[in-house]
Amino acid sequence: MPTDDEVVQTAAEAAENVIFSRLGVSEVEDYDVTVTFEDGVLDVDVYVNAPDSSADEGRLADDAALAARGAVDELFGE
Repeated sequence: MPTDDEVVQTAAEAAENVIFSRLGVSEVEDYDVTVTFEDGVLDVDVYVNAPDSSADEGRLADDAALAARGAVDELFGE
């Protein structure tokens, strides 16, 4: 069984990987990945600000959050 810290770290890394697989570091003006895991409940919130890119920031944030949840599911073997 993974620890809470492992769950949070796995989710955050997965979200960041999605963001930076689609955008270069220089394109991202600001981003925030907030992950909490308490009492078996995962909460992921992603914000991306990349005004000079052609990326849909909202879609990218949603995709990153989904990837975070998927990575945690894999961690638990689901």
